[in-house]
Amino acid sequence: MVKSALFTCQKETEPKNTPPPDSVESLVAYRLRQVRKKQGLSLRALAERSGLNVNTLSLIENGKSSPSVGTLQQLAVALGLSASVFLEADKPENKLVYVQAGCRPQMQVGKNLLENLGVGLEDNAVQPFVMHLSPGEGSGKQLTVHTGQEFIYCLSGTIRCWVEEQSFPLNSGDSILFEAHLPHRWINEGQQPAQILLVMCPADAHEALGGRHFDGLIEP
Repeated sequence: MVKSALFTCQKETEPKNTPPPDSVESLVAYRLRQVRKKQGLSLRALAERSGLNVNTLSLIENGKSSPSVGTLQQLAVALGLSASVFLEADKPENKLVYVQAGCRPQMQVGKNLLENLGVGLEDNAVQPFVMHLSPGEGSGKQLTVHTGQEFIYCLSGTIRCWVEEQSFPLNSGDSILFEAHLPHRWINEGQQPAQILLVMCPADAHEALGGRHFDGLIEP
């Protein structure tokens, strides 16, 4: 039988590696410290590699700062891992992930709700998320780049996506797919909350994309 992660509305079937929705800081702190030490990196070395401030990294590792998804992606790229590593308490070993509609693994990050549809899958080359964005929140203040492709489908609300110098409005039902090495960013420019399906597909399945997106989720 295929080893599976089943996210159903029956609590007893939820896998042990489902992160508690209210422990973002402590979970990220634990995983970051674990991965950094495993790779033999000092905080200063990781700071130089990721472009983040040493003090910022120290606050994150001590659970005193809730990083934005953009920050998580920066760390993921620097460590050569998937961003989902920071959102899972245990190393996933499943070959199949089944998620029922009302039972998605959720994490409150700042003002936004992040639903990880790929949590629990071993070596996932596709990273799917449902994001609930408050007005003015998005992928970050600066344009970002990474390898592979990125797909955004607007489920509700209105967001705007910039790819290089082009700007695209996305209303409910609209989508955009682009090469992620092109500088890009997106934001909820409406007055109401927006919901999107974000799928990142790195060129290298082992490359970390987890942290270049999702600003407004509290910058450290």
